[in-house]
Amino acid sequence: QVQLVESGGGSVQAGGSLKLSCAASGRTFSRYAMGWFRQVPGKEREFVAAISRSTAITYYSDSVKGRFTISRDNDKNTVYLQMNSLKPEDTAVYYCAAVFLPSSSAYEFRAGDMDYWGQGTQVTVSS
Repeated sequence: QVQLVESGGGSVQAGGSLKLSCAASGRTFSRYAMGWFRQVPGKEREFVAAISRSTAITYYSDSVKGRFTISRDNDKNTVYLQMNSLKPEDTAVYYCAAVFLPSSSAYEFRAGDMDYWGQGTQVTVSS
């Protein structure tokens, strides 16, 4: 069982930055690949970024590539999402999620494949 708690959301003007954190409980955090997703009302949950359990592999959606950076600290059981050059279209509730994979990899995860979810944190970007 893995419990995830996001933090770091808030309101920022376009062009600004935010860093989201996702703290995981349990001693098995390092066995899970991690992903960040986001969702706006009326739309499906959207993949944002993923990182392998070993931190060696990362993957980003085209909409955030070059602006967002996913990282993790397995000693602290935490995954991060550094978001720079924020745009109003980045406004959403951001969720972290964990998935157990047989090998260390990261790719465009599907929301339905994730094993555990956090409660989400709101990010609002104003123009």
